[in-house]
Formats: sequence, C-alpha cells, structure tokens
Amino acid sequence: MHAVRGVSFTARGGQVTALVGENGAGKSTLLKIMSGALEPDAGEILLNGAPTRLPTPAAAQQAGITIVHQELAVLPDLSVAENIYLNRLPLRGALVDWRKLYSDTRTLLGQMRVRLDPTLRLSELSVGKQQLVEIARGLAQEARIIAMDEPTASLTDDEWQTLARLIGQLTADGVAVIFVSHRLEEVFQIADVITVLRDGEAVGSVAKAETSPDQVVHMMVGRAIGAQFPKVETEVTTVALEVRGLSTRELLCDVSLQVRKGEVVGLAGLVGAGRTELARAIFGVDRRSGGQILVEGEEARIRHPGDAIRLGLGYVPEDRMRSGLLLNFQLFSNHTLPSLAKFVRAGRIIRRLEVEAYQRYARTLQIRARDPFQRAAELSGGNQQKLVLSKWLERSPKVLILDEPTRGIDVGAKVEIYGIINSLAKAGTAILMISSDLPEVLAMSDRVVVMHEGRITGRFDRGEATKERVMEAAIS
Repeated sequence: MHAVRGVSFTARGGQVTALVGENGAGKSTLLKIMSGALEPDAGEILLNGAPTRLPTPAAAQQAGITIVHQELAVLPDLSVAENIYLNRLPLRGALVDWRKLYSDTRTLLGQMRVRLDPTLRLSELSVGKQQLVEIARGLAQEARIIAMDEPTASLTDDEWQTLARLIGQLTADGVAVIFVSHRLEEVFQIADVITVLRDGEAVGSVAKAETSPDQVVHMMVGRAIGAQFPKVETEVTTVALEVRGLSTRELLCDVSLQVRKGEVVGLAGLVGAGRTELARAIFGVDRRSGGQILVEGEEARIRHPGDAIRLGLGYVPEDRMRSGLLLNFQLFSNHTLPSLAKFVRAGRIIRRLEVEAYQRYARTLQIRARDPFQRAAELSGGNQQKLVLSKWLERSPKVLILDEPTRGIDVGAKVEIYGIINSLAKAGTAILMISSDLPEVLAMSDRVVVMHEGRITGRFDRGEATKERVMEAAIS
C-alpha cells in the first residue's frame, strides 16, 4: 500500500501552489519527502530543473526548502532570536554574540513587517506568532521554497490576515509557497494554482481563476458533497446540563448556561474568550472557584474527569493528538479506554470484546483504518477525530462537549462529523459545541451563546443569530 503513488506537481517561484485533498490523501507524506524526512521509492525531485536527492532534513534545508509543520517545531523555552538562528548563531570567539543576534533578528523581522521582540520566549507568543517565527527561520536560511502544512488551524482572523500578507510578500520576492489547507475560502483567497490529491494520487492541477470551490471539492472526494452543513431538526426536551455562576481564578466569571436534551448549543467567541476553559471546568479538568453544575436537575460534584464520566458527560478536546488520544495505543484500546469496566470478565479485560466493540463503531462512523490493531498515530486527522468520538459514543453520554470538532479535517470528513452530531442530537444527547468556524456555529446550532474575556456577552436563538450580531457580542 502506497501513501503516495505517481504524484507529479510543480511549484513555481513567485506563486502560491495550494495542495488540497481529504485526510489521508497523501499531502503530509509529500511534504515529508520534500523535507528530507522520507525518501521516495520511485520518481525524482527537480529543483530549478536539475534532479536533486534529499536524503535528510539537513539536505533539504541546504537546498533551500523549509517546511512549516502543523505541529510546530519550535523550542518554547528559547527566545525568538534563538529559534530563528538556532543552527547559525553568530559567535564572538567561543561565545554567542547576543548584540548581533538581536540586531540580525530585528532586521529580518523588519523586512517581514512583523513586530516581535527578539528577546521574548516562544512560550509567551500565540500559535500564530510562533508560526511567523518558523517562517522567519526559513528566510534566515535563505529558503526559496516554503511549504506550510495547515498553518491557519489555530489562528485568529487578524493572525490569518498577517500570514496572508506575508505570503504575498514572499511570492513578490520570488519565493515558491506551497500551501496545504482544508479551508477552501483561504485557498481561493491566496492561491495561484490548486493541486488536488486523492487516495495518494494527483487528480490534477488547475488555475484558481479557472475553477470553483464546488469543482475542487468534487475533485477531492470523487463525488458531490451536497449540503455543507446538513442540520436536521430534533425534538428538544428537558435540561440535561445547567451551569450556574461558574467562575475560575484565571478567567471565567459568573458563567451560566443550559443545554437541553436533543439540542446543539454553539459556543462562539474569539480565541482566548474562555470557551475551552469553560469546557474544561465543566468536565473537571480545571478547578472552579465558584458556581454550580447540574446534570439532569441534580447538583453534580465534579472534582476531576472521572466524576464527569460517571455522571454521563463526554468531552472531545480541542487538541485530539495531545489530549484526545493515546497515539501509541491501538485503535481498539483508544476506543474502549473510558469504558473498560464493560469489557472485564472475572477480573480480566477481554480483548475480543474490546475489538468487537471498536469494529461496531468503526463501521458506523466509517473509520478508515487497516485493522483494529493499528496505532492511532497512523490515522489521518479526520479518522482520528472519529476515533475520539467513538470512545464517547460507546458510553452513550447524556451530555457531549465538542471543542473544535472539525478543526484540521477535510470537507468530506466534516460533513460526516456533522451527520454524527445530528444523529446524537436526534437520539436525545445534549451537545455543547465550541467552534471558531462561525458559519459552522450558525448552521449547526439550535442556540448560540457568545463569550468574551471569560463572560457570556450574547445569547441568540437559531433564527436570531447572524454573523454580525455574534461578532458584535464577541468583541464587546
């Protein structure tokens, strides 16, 4: 089985080449080959028309290729300047010439029109600014090809606009930019050429001006998707989850909300508004300093996630790779982790029962995997997200908290996730859905609750919620 097979595409200096495709289509594998992390079994790489071999990441860097990965390769305890010039620190004798290091960094950032203090530690910066540091490191190495893998997954709108401007500046300087993204609106904003991968093969390359988002989606998935947000009407009944005056020492202040059975409540707001902090406090990950949580009308004592699970709550976290899955565990082990007691007989966990349970949900959710014994790390992003969902579905939760449930997955997988959300709501599950994708929130929610700086600043029924009203509440 080949991750990529017979793929040919061209990236030209001064252009943005977008690389799109469903999760598992081969995009990341292609970037790993370009970065020197993987060697191809066949075919050749041409740089400026000449065949080039890239056996190691160092060889790729020497050839002028930089990859900005979705999982950032930065050192959080070092400064901006140290991260940028890590492999080529200016020396004065045997010591680092700090004055020159900071001066060179200010000059480089000035050329990029990026305002950053070279002495700041990376841990003090947002994800978006850390990505700009990675790009600066590539420019410091005089990269002529910069590939960005899902660079906007965790960016605010302002950070995305800064990145888009910087990409325009790079191409104006003759740099070839390869842009990997599931967000087609971004692709159509900045790309010159769009190359589509499907099942490890290149379907084709088209000029942006000669195609449309619907045509690109059809090329990606081999079929028409239909409605992007297939919301269905459900019967909303009694309150399943109620939060009264919840506060934390760090951010949340007097937050109150309700989620009813069969209802999807969308939690909107800008990055840092407190949405994830609220989810973590409800689920017992973070300690609250005040307030009450009620489950089906009864006050709940939730001191840690185990309490929440026993009360019938489930939580799909924002970062599935760090918090949602055990990447080195097999698929069936991830699936059964919150429900192990169900598979114990005479004091022993019965693997056959675990595998059978996983396979039932793998069929229902269409998890595409080799077998139940595959490691979770080997799945595509969309299939990892469905695996995280499957482990909570095994418990039939009364309340399911979804934090960015479609982040970093392709349009086909998104529609499948929306179908799962609809099915859960129809079965009576109360769903609290956090999303930075405002069209997603507006389309999939029965009610929208808006947060700003740890407080609730807006509440809208489905018919009242508009982009303008939600954004006004998000910034006030």
